[in-house]
Amino acid sequence: MKTKPRVFLSGFADEGTSNKTIVEQFAVFAALGLQYYSIRFVNLGDGVKNVMKLTKTDIQRVRQFQDDYGLNVSSIGSPIGKIKLVDTDDGTTNPYVPFEKYLEHDVRPACELAHAFETKLIRGFSFYHPQNEDPSNYVSLAVDRLGQIAETCHRSDLTFGLEVEANLVGQNGHLLADIYRQVNHPAMVLIFDGGNLVMQGYDSRDIYEQYEAMKPGLGWLHIKDYAETRRAEKGGRVEENKVAHFVPSDRGASDHARIFRDLGTYLPALEEKLKSRGIPGVFLDLEPHLKGGGQFGGFSGPDGMGVALRALCKTLDFTDIGYHLRDFDDVKASRGF
Repeated sequence: MKTKPRVFLSGFADEGTSNKTIVEQFAVFAALGLQYYSIRFVNLGDGVKNVMKLTKTDIQRVRQFQDDYGLNVSSIGSPIGKIKLVDTDDGTTNPYVPFEKYLEHDVRPACELAHAFETKLIRGFSFYHPQNEDPSNYVSLAVDRLGQIAETCHRSDLTFGLEVEANLVGQNGHLLADIYRQVNHPAMVLIFDGGNLVMQGYDSRDIYEQYEAMKPGLGWLHIKDYAETRRAEKGGRVEENKVAHFVPSDRGASDHARIFRDLGTYLPALEEKLKSRGIPGVFLDLEPHLKGGGQFGGFSGPDGMGVALRALCKTLDFTDIGYHLRDFDDVKASRGF
């Protein structure tokens, strides 16, 4: 019997709880049957911290809780690349950081975090170009910066994933694919996200074409969708802190079923490519934002994460792609049984 192509299920655990407490995050994910998570915001009892701000003591505590709940980190959900590409006042509050300083104080510590959490993947972005200017005019400068980030990750035996997202230089699949070709570095891959494209006004045909453009550089996928009737004007600027119409992956305009059918034919080759870099396989990372999203994160609640996971599994079943959720043997093998 032919073996099904298979993916690893993961998600941003901080979306499962409003106060980001680590115990609640992990309890939600363990109850859903997930064994991987992307770490982004953490509350260890002293307030919410971005993963980049965790101390060595914080990391030790998170790892202890991970062991208790039988979880592993799929990726560091860093905000790397969500700063201005050039130092100009464009009416936004996005910060600018001189790049050499940024490499030293943000990128290299992110690599150390990845090693501390035993993951090979760091999520990042393609920088903010000046508001209301053509992003294609800034591709070359973004390529220079991202090439250096990729090399820094490569020297630490890590892989940098570049997410497609509104308002950035790589705001759509075609621009991101162009960046990937020009960077041309084995330590950089692309992260597809259908919801981030629908919210910019693209329809399912546009989105599939952008997925195909990204496919040569694809590393993993973020899973969310957006209500078609709430789309912005195509290619227009998005008010990042006012988006509130995300939907599960079996709704919206992304047509995940079509994308997954094609992905299934490509999974063995992609898995082989990723394994050569020490990555276990292809992650589908739930980032549903079902109760709201913003510039640096979102919220779905435990119920929303459950709805989002069931929608994803239904679509994977429909497209004949395999995946794993915890079963009784996993429960017996966990700590404290």
